Amino acid sequence: MTIRQEAPVLSAEGLTKRYGSERGVTDLTFSVAPGEALGFLGPNGAGKTTTIRLILDFIRPTAGSVRVFGLDPRREGVRVHRRVGYLPGELALYERMSVEAYLRSFADLRGDVPWSSVQELADRLDLKLTKRIHELSHGNKQKVGLVQAFMHRPELLILDEPTQGLDPLVQQTFYAIVEEERERGATVFLSSHVMPEVERVCDRVGIIREGRLVTIADIGRLKARALRRIEFHFERPVPASAFGSLPGVKSVSVHGDSVLLSVEGPVDAVVKEAARHPLVSLETREPSLEEAFLAFYDPGQPS
Repeated sequence: MTIRQEAPVLSAEGLTKRYGSERGVTDLTFSVAPGEALGFLGPNGAGKTTTIRLILDFIRPTAGSVRVFGLDPRREGVRVHRRVGYLPGELALYERMSVEAYLRSFADLRGDVPWSSVQELADRLDLKLTKRIHELSHGNKQKVGLVQAFMHRPELLILDEPTQGLDPLVQQTFYAIVEEERERGATVFLSSHVMPEVERVCDRVGIIREGRLVTIADIGRLKARALRRIEFHFERPVPASAFGSLPGVKSVSVHGDSVLLSVEGPVDAVVKEAARHPLVSLETREPSLEEAFLAFYDPGQPS
């Protein structure tokens, strides 16, 4: 029996953009499956926004290709954009309009957007529709962008630094809305430099460094490659040499009866060695996504 594989919602193959002698992005190859949330993680200037602009055909690639719903955004941009909800990282709004007038104009352009959907999103985000946009704080302007991105129930959400300027309570509401859209079947491509945000929303993460995709992996697998900290407390001192040559042990420090280890990967050998000595207690800390990210983004490593 042949198992039918669903085509990716978003895919890039060798995607490259150069600005003369300046670097944009280089040879990006990745795909996002239907219903998946992929985080695109990197500091400002790494190439995240350039990638999004290439996906949406706001700029043209120097080389390579991108497909959205199997379509070429250059030739079929209207069909692509109709099915996408997009929040840009640098949000430009019509400052003299009221929030309601602005969102009504977007709803009319898109068509088939129930105004009740706009009102519901505005209520959840605590966005006042009667305000003029020039009166809004940065965070409230970001809420306007979120409403226009979500209001038509898109099949693909492309979100560039979506929580910038939002207070913590509104961030939680944003996460809840994203979860609801994913339950409905939406696919998410989220660009961010905020590690907890990516860890909260996404299944996989791609790490981009100086325009190149360093890795793309499940978040759990990526964290497993980061260093785990384990501290053992023994009844009497244990020499560092007992642990130093074990598989995965990257560093050992001894402080009296305590041994602190940095371990990469499985800890089976470490635990078995510790059991050979009178053990009082142990403490371990799971690596965070930030630690995994830093392992790939160490400026001392070659690009």
